[in-house]
Amino acid sequence: MKLIVDSGSTKADWIAIDDNGKVLFTTQTLGLNPEILDEPEIIERLNDRFDILQNKKNATHLFFYGAGCGTDRMKEWLKRIFQEYFSNAFVDVQEDTYAAVYATTPKGEEAIVSILGTGSNCSYFDGKVLHQKVQSLGYIVMDDCSGNVFGKELIRKYYFNKMPKELAVELEKEYDVDPDFIKNKLYKEPNPNAYLATYAKFLIKHKDTEFCRKIIFKGMKSFVKNYIKQFDNCKEVPVHFVGSIAFYLKDELQETFNKYELQLGNVLRRPIDGLIAYHVANQ
Repeated sequence: MKLIVDSGSTKADWIAIDDNGKVLFTTQTLGLNPEILDEPEIIERLNDRFDILQNKKNATHLFFYGAGCGTDRMKEWLKRIFQEYFSNAFVDVQEDTYAAVYATTPKGEEAIVSILGTGSNCSYFDGKVLHQKVQSLGYIVMDDCSGNVFGKELIRKYYFNKMPKELAVELEKEYDVDPDFIKNKLYKEPNPNAYLATYAKFLIKHKDTEFCRKIIFKGMKSFVKNYIKQFDNCKEVPVHFVGSIAFYLKDELQETFNKYELQLGNVLRRPIDGLIAYHVANQ
């Protein structure tokens, strides 16, 4: 049994397949970002799903693609945890960008591959090797155009009284905007970046309003300038995306790309299905 996992900070999609690619089960855990979780929290999230707990000794391979796995230190730390938990499995841990590459980019082709979900990143794939020019410093400093950055922007606008009255009333209906509640979520509970990203749903829901459009296009402009344009050949290759922000704001992405003369490639909400085909073909 092979386990294939695509993990963001908010959630992780799991698929178990046999050697022929037949799906044995699918499940979902909370996100397993090693940058923001400790070992007991990771184990608790694994044990919380019966399919994973029941089959942990049956797994022969674990292919894990995750947010927060961009450094060797984090990859090795998480690999050790998985190796102990899935004691009979070969364990491979890669950053989530590789999942995006394998799911969106035809074999051997060049592309710029980006993730826009709870967090964000951008890499260049030369057909064989992944290249990055921007080292992520995490959600507090970076993550342009991501769900958590959009969430921070909405909360700030609300508290600085820069949100239109009618939208502020809608926000109050859909979210608990009490300061103590928000600060508890940000400083006392795990995954503050995932909490912030929940506000992106509000932004997407009201994306046709002038207020939300300004926030969206400001974020996309920043992402293009700070991430995509780092690569000299950005106008010569397609730019693929995975992630819920990219998926639900595809039209806005296309509008932004037209302005900067960029080629919008494949846009997927989740890469997990494409990973099945990749691992069957390359087992």
